[in-house]
Amino acid sequence: MKAEKLNLASNKFKPSVKKPSLLLLSGAMWFAVGIMLNIYAYHWLIAYRSNNAYLFASIGFVAALVIHHFGFLKLADKNLGRISYMKDNPCVFSFMSWKSYIIVFVMISMGIALRHSSIPKQYLSVLYIGIGLALILSSIRYFRVLFLEMQKKENEL
Repeated sequence: MKAEKLNLASNKFKPSVKKPSLLLLSGAMWFAVGIMLNIYAYHWLIAYRSNNAYLFASIGFVAALVIHHFGFLKLADKNLGRISYMKDNPCVFSFMSWKSYIIVFVMISMGIALRHSSIPKQYLSVLYIGIGLALILSSIRYFRVLFLEMQKKENEL
């Protein structure tokens, strides 16, 4: 009895959203982080002032396709599968699993450490373009599922 009351009280303060909002938030988050990483890479390559900048950008582009296909798509599909089985009005922070939050924290920490390291920025730009563009490409999966959900609801009306 006490556990039920405690659960009801905690649900009262839970920041919940509808599932389509969760899909939009997920896609927007992946897209925004991808844009941010590519902006860093762009500025580094512009400051590099060399014809090799195109080579670094091209390698980053190829890396993005590989990272997108073999890494982030699986993660996005896993998140989408988890979201699809959630009850109505899930917590706004449930667009990622708790394990994913730990991975994100580690990746952010590594990104900050790399940015402040002595590694030349043109080399880092390859990694930033690879991960950033892969995030942007993978965010499309979230937006596609959101669009299909909206179409499905529209057809039900």
